[in-house]
Amino acid sequence: MNQNQNQTGKQGDLRPTKMAGWKQSAAVRWLLMLMFVLLFYFSLSSHLVPETYDIQEGAVSEKDIKAPFQIKDEKATRQAEEDAAEKVDVIYSIVPLRNEVLIDQIFVRIEQLNLDDQVTLQNKIDIYRNEIPGRYSEYIDSFVKLNKGRGTYNDTLLEEMSLVAKEQQYTIPEETFYKMPNLKAETLTEMRNVARDIVRKLTGEQLREAETARTQVAELVNASSLSSRTSREIVQELARFVVMPNKFLDKAATDEAKVQAKQNTPPVVIKEGELIVKRGQTITPDLYKLLVDSSLLQDKKNYWPQLGLLMMSLMFIVVLYAFLHQSGSINGIKPKYNNASLLMLWLIFLINIVTIQIISLTQTDAAPYAGYLAPAALGTMLITLLLDMHLAMISSIIFAVMGSIILNTGQQQLFDFKFGFVIIVVSFAAIFSIHRASQRSTILKAGIMVSLFGSLSVLTILLLSEQLDRGPFIYSVAFAFASGLITAVLVIGLMPFFEITFGILSALKLVELSNPNHPLLRKLLTETPGTYHHSVMVGNLSEAAAEAIGADGLLCRVGSFYHDIGKTKRPNYFIENQSNIENPHDTIDPKLSKSIIVAHARDGVDMLKGHNIPKPIRDIAEQHHGTTSLKFFYYKAIKQAEEQGLEPALTEDEFRYPGPKAQSKEAAVVGIADCVEAAVRSLRNPTVEHVEAMINKIIKSRLDDNQYNECDLTLKELDKIAQSLKESVVGIFHSRIEYPEDVKTKERVE
Repeated sequence: MNQNQNQTGKQGDLRPTKMAGWKQSAAVRWLLMLMFVLLFYFSLSSHLVPETYDIQEGAVSEKDIKAPFQIKDEKATRQAEEDAAEKVDVIYSIVPLRNEVLIDQIFVRIEQLNLDDQVTLQNKIDIYRNEIPGRYSEYIDSFVKLNKGRGTYNDTLLEEMSLVAKEQQYTIPEETFYKMPNLKAETLTEMRNVARDIVRKLTGEQLREAETARTQVAELVNASSLSSRTSREIVQELARFVVMPNKFLDKAATDEAKVQAKQNTPPVVIKEGELIVKRGQTITPDLYKLLVDSSLLQDKKNYWPQLGLLMMSLMFIVVLYAFLHQSGSINGIKPKYNNASLLMLWLIFLINIVTIQIISLTQTDAAPYAGYLAPAALGTMLITLLLDMHLAMISSIIFAVMGSIILNTGQQQLFDFKFGFVIIVVSFAAIFSIHRASQRSTILKAGIMVSLFGSLSVLTILLLSEQLDRGPFIYSVAFAFASGLITAVLVIGLMPFFEITFGILSALKLVELSNPNHPLLRKLLTETPGTYHHSVMVGNLSEAAAEAIGADGLLCRVGSFYHDIGKTKRPNYFIENQSNIENPHDTIDPKLSKSIIVAHARDGVDMLKGHNIPKPIRDIAEQHHGTTSLKFFYYKAIKQAEEQGLEPALTEDEFRYPGPKAQSKEAAVVGIADCVEAAVRSLRNPTVEHVEAMINKIIKSRLDDNQYNECDLTLKELDKIAQSLKESVVGIFHSRIEYPEDVKTKERVE
């Protein structure tokens, strides 16, 4: 009792400062945590960590070596990239040089020079011979200089253009220069217009070779408006001179296209499960390098997958430990999950994972749907029934992740979330179907719900992925349905093992023990009917009170049925069984009476052990009186001593129950309900006020006597227990209890 931890009873505070035994040992707890990590690691290692081989280059392989996962073949990939690059066509780019500008410049120069009378005819010829051919290279160089660095053309292309264009420069015949000085301005204007049109027309097409266009110049000149033979000859030669190629090899663009082709080439892979090395095959340098790169050799082993798997296993146990830690008691003295519970949880995980592993062995690439047969909800149902619904929810998430790894038959991913989704659905369907189970048949009903929801989830996946092939479709749904039935059968078969091995008192077991045909209850009814009726009433009271504070109401009810089973050994010494007989305590020594009365708790525990009744019920039978005193016999002994003229050499401690005090809320609640029921039954004309005062008095008396020091009841919970007991007593004994209005009416009548 939190508020009285510093108080001590007359026998002293019996609560241990440190809970002893392996069930509460910190070392054992950490060992169990390590066992969980090892379970997770080794369950998944064969699926996530590739097998390694001891083999040398040049040796002959003694076994087939298959790819444990999809492996990229670097050599084949490089060859495929080179082949793709070789298939790329050479790229040519168009560089429009605007050759009509050059022809205009040449005609302007001729016109200027011809109008200059200071220059002799021979000098003009020499100038034309020296200047006009040079203008070709100058024009190209100026174009390169103007466009270099501007981004319109890459530098490599400009260099290629300059080189090719200069290589294809046309040589003007010598006689043409002798004809130029005699040209008049009007003639030059007409010639320039014709030449510009011809050049523009010829360079408007893509030209890799200028000579191709130059062959067309004569025809175009002859078809022009020029009538003078000299004019036609000069225009023809100048047009041929000005025409340049405009389509050039773009090496940079070609190289970029080859790079893109390499990048767009899909890697050559060896799929998961495909043979890398056949048995008897010699390990060539290329094969050896492939094995090294794939971390399949023992001396070149890659430890990253092991580290990743270890981290995943640690994450799983951190999630479990965090939940278990948060689910402990408020003051941390008595955790809800002791080491026995952790060991049972580990066994459940082991069984569930093993069943999934077994089903995974039946899967093939052609029939991956066999994985839907795995009874993945088995562990979830067992945890819900034997431990806790919320722990089952946390565990179901871990089962889903592990199942999506173990049942994965994919080639390119670690998880197959189709199976993970199905496991989550069936697990939660199982939890909500079975968490209030009260009969074994409920397990079968829950199995049917698992079948239905499993089939529905598989159907959903198939429709979303459009996998509607008749055979796989029917098998997938059928396997999912069969999984639920298999789960129910396995749960029914495993429940007794866990209940007996770990002394678990499940709701199903409690309901079985509450059957009136149980030998002990039948004995209680036939030999001590008064005690039987009292036990049933205590069960009704304690169940409601326990549920009011969040304790196990069903355990309180069934525990109440058995709490006084020890009275069957000496039934006539207990008042509820003394109908039409004298009370034997009237004629015996108070100490003997006390010994007989307190013995019923110990006798009850012995009888319960003889019938293999689980420990939680035995604890209630042993602890429901705690170390309370039998004040009636204590005062009777004092009175007898005084009547005999003797000094009473007695202490109240001699007339106390041996205990132990209540160690759980359930034992404390049954003890209070036991005392309240007996007290109410002794009232002749009870009223609501009397009942409420009596309940408060009983609780306060036990509180002052330090009876709740060793359980985790709080004052707030005691108030809830008192309120629940008052409501239950009024409901059960309503025909005997007088309400305030009835009392006032009775007083007026009198």
